[in-house]
Amino acid sequence: MRVCSVFLSLCVLTASFGEDNWPEYRGPSGDGHATGADLPDKVDESVMKWKTAIHGKGWSSPVVWGNQVWLTTATEDGSKMSVLCIDRTTGNVIHDRVVVESESPAFCHPMNSYATPTPVVEDGRVYVHFGSYLTACLDTATCDEIWARRDLVCDHYRGPASSPILHDGKLFVAYDGFDVQYVVAFDAEDGATLWKKDRGINYGTDNGDRMKAYCTAQVIDVNGKEQLVYPSASATIAYDPQSGELLWTVYHEGMNASARPLYEKGLVFITNGSGSMVAVRPDGRGDVTGTHIAWSDRKGVAKKSSQLMVDGLFYMNSDDGIVSCREPDTGEIIWQKRVSKEFAASPIFADGKIYLFDTSGHVFCILPGREYKLLQKSELGDGFMASPAVVGNHLILRSKSALYLISK
Repeated sequence: MRVCSVFLSLCVLTASFGEDNWPEYRGPSGDGHATGADLPDKVDESVMKWKTAIHGKGWSSPVVWGNQVWLTTATEDGSKMSVLCIDRTTGNVIHDRVVVESESPAFCHPMNSYATPTPVVEDGRVYVHFGSYLTACLDTATCDEIWARRDLVCDHYRGPASSPILHDGKLFVAYDGFDVQYVVAFDAEDGATLWKKDRGINYGTDNGDRMKAYCTAQVIDVNGKEQLVYPSASATIAYDPQSGELLWTVYHEGMNASARPLYEKGLVFITNGSGSMVAVRPDGRGDVTGTHIAWSDRKGVAKKSSQLMVDGLFYMNSDDGIVSCREPDTGEIIWQKRVSKEFAASPIFADGKIYLFDTSGHVFCILPGREYKLLQKSELGDGFMASPAVVGNHLILRSKSALYLISK
């Protein structure tokens, strides 16, 4: 009886522990799903538990481990780039450390920021990325550097935006610049380079502005073998995450890819910054452009935000304020509706509902399904560029100037 009691307690602790972490961009599974959450439909000051002003300008999404919320920010001119840690219980600032100082930072487009890549956090460590300026691992207790890399360079041209991901002891980062384009696997323990692969993409142009991208990778399992799917401008490449071996490439045109790929129903869904998308079967080798694209489309496709799959249906909120629902097998649009002027943040699915956050501060709570059903439209803050985090029954939102904790 004692053994059963201990086992049951461990199961409960493990479940609670898992729900208390949102370790990277788009959450534990990289798909925008939050399990076990109980959230309010209406997201405004009536359900705000705390609000903390965030100095500077940064579009990185908050990540959470236990009681710590991590994010990055920078001065608008890029002269200082910082890492912040906020206490999830109180909203108090635990750490606020400048990690990069630059007398002459490169140009950054006003739509972007010098602190757009989202950190990755695990027990005892947080990994931050500021493009070619810095990739570093910090101690979560002290905010001290464990390791740092400043030697990997590229001309981001309009500012860095690719977020790193952590998998199997490796930190994967893309450097898709104006001048050079490559992917690196760092040893998460000490920051050593495990492998580095040039993109090798035929961009069809000499214009570096058409070669840059802001993508975040996704590790998927295909027939028992892992693939690191990494979009870029013009094409997406799948690598062996252990060795960096190229597995397959699909050409889909477009530039400025920023969405994280989604793998569902045997298809990888890839969007790019030119407003088009493809659904690809990931079981090919080499160039699969002519053989493994299940469907493609340009109508209502998001250029910035990542997509969402709920109960076998595919959802997006596009830059021009349109929300759409599709059949993932064919790409057929089931419904689409203009609900806002502009979206940049990615949607999430939590508590049986889809939440959407626009650049003006409006929050839309809708029910998933074959008809558009708005539960609640509310307003909070000065607009959302960063995507949210969900831990336990807490919704953590970063607006353009503040961090909020929302709870019933």
